[in-house]
Amino acid sequence: MGVRRAVEMALDIPSKHKGPIFTFGPLIHNPQVLDLLSEKGISIINDIPEKGSGTVLIRAHGVPPGIKKNLKNSGFKVIDATCPRVIKVQSIIRKHAKKDYTSIIIGDNKHPEVIGLIGYAGGKGHAVASIEEFESLPEFGKAIIVAQTTQNILFYEKVKERVEKKFPHYKIFDTICNSTSMRQEEVKELAEMVDAIVVVGGHTSGNTQRLAEAAAQAGKPAYHIETESELDIKALSQASNIGITAGASTPNWVIKRVHRAIENITHKKAGGWRKHYYNIERSLLLTNIYVSMGAGCLCYANIKMLGDAGYFPYVFMSMLYVLSMHIFNNLIGRKADHYNDPDRASFYKKHQSLLAFLAISAGAAGLFTAYATGLTPFLILLCMSIMGLSYNLRIIPESLTKGRYRSIRDIPGSKTALISAAWGIVTSLLPALSLPFKPGILIVFTWSVCMVFVRTAFFDILDMQGDRIVGRETIPILIGEKRTMRLLKYILVFIIAFLILSSSFNLISKLGYIIFICPLFLFFMLTVYEQNYMLPGTKLEFLVETHFVLAGLIALLWPYG
Repeated sequence: MGVRRAVEMALDIPSKHKGPIFTFGPLIHNPQVLDLLSEKGISIINDIPEKGSGTVLIRAHGVPPGIKKNLKNSGFKVIDATCPRVIKVQSIIRKHAKKDYTSIIIGDNKHPEVIGLIGYAGGKGHAVASIEEFESLPEFGKAIIVAQTTQNILFYEKVKERVEKKFPHYKIFDTICNSTSMRQEEVKELAEMVDAIVVVGGHTSGNTQRLAEAAAQAGKPAYHIETESELDIKALSQASNIGITAGASTPNWVIKRVHRAIENITHKKAGGWRKHYYNIERSLLLTNIYVSMGAGCLCYANIKMLGDAGYFPYVFMSMLYVLSMHIFNNLIGRKADHYNDPDRASFYKKHQSLLAFLAISAGAAGLFTAYATGLTPFLILLCMSIMGLSYNLRIIPESLTKGRYRSIRDIPGSKTALISAAWGIVTSLLPALSLPFKPGILIVFTWSVCMVFVRTAFFDILDMQGDRIVGRETIPILIGEKRTMRLLKYILVFIIAFLILSSSFNLISKLGYIIFICPLFLFFMLTVYEQNYMLPGTKLEFLVETHFVLAGLIALLWPYG
């Protein structure tokens, strides 16, 4: 939590505070994040100049109190990104220092967090990194024992045992971050279920090193890597089950890249039908063919719910439109995919000419199909296509928004809202143009928009860090991951009840009695992800997209109109 908070603050600062932007010391112990911040013009300073200007972000590890004061006196605006858990330890030390307590900090005296903590001890702080160092300290009349928040739990427990036996008058505080302690315990449990463990994180990160130590102590091969390029493919190919864990300073996008790389290794090793199935699955996702199939299936289900058996041109129209727009969006959005889905970014870079041709051909074929059905569908689809293609263009006058919103993509939450509306139009409203108006049209439009909204917003949750890096303000970034997940579940519950009631009052066909399985299935997938039973990757993405195909299959098998 503390690391993610610090990184998010750093990424948000350039748009909110006066430059130049600095961090006092490395923000976190992760080279990939530090390189990213450097690319965004955020520099590191290790010394305080006599006169400074701009904004300085205090690192997640914290600093001695005098540092912040001197930075302000020098002329900098100071933003404190110290982890709240570290601030809690600082407060304990400062409170007891005022009462003349000696502070004994169990941690590496060269670690920036420990250096910062000692600064709050009022000259009476001691850092110890081993039992021997602790034993060498003199006995103090009044002392407190605290731990570096990322300290090894077993080591701290040994220190506490010694303290309780030899110095029962010392005060002991459990200050190891619960995320750190949980992760170390989880590594031990994980080791019992796997043949090898990959620990992802900076080589200089203390808590990542301790995770690797905990994995090794459990008797399983442990591989500490910073990026997927360091994976020992030969060694991991010998393992049937591979566990993945990561240090506190490892960003989600790095973990996702490692997971996808290991996913590829395991499927290549599997061979046979599993390997072919995975390759087909991944190809359908990369080319957006599967999502376009989903759009066609959703359109067909909507036609059946309206009680009509014809108008199949609209099914193909929706497939072609969605295929075209999604390929164009992926071609334009490769920068975000570099973090969210490096395989997709690489695929689109390698085949950009062919994919661009496919997108243009699909878009043209969709417009031709629309024109063949009538002028009104053609004009609607043409306007939607123009809007989709102009999504990333700077078309809004700078004078209207003071330069903040120059394109449609700059409008917060616009991506999810526009994708949902576009799908709703092509999969429900366009087919309804050939029918007399009835309330069922608005019902299938609502169900389509809601289902696509949930699907797109969920993928936005998975891609939060990459979107934040490139400056996209998606709904999860605006309101937070947990609130977004709750919102999506509420929408799915509403849709289930909405479909059943609409069928009960004959506003749509009786298909609504059974097609509620689709939002129920999506609710299940969200829960599976939320409970950490499935990691972000090809399998999860494919299953989420499958709920649209499921709608088409149910409609196909439904014997009534």
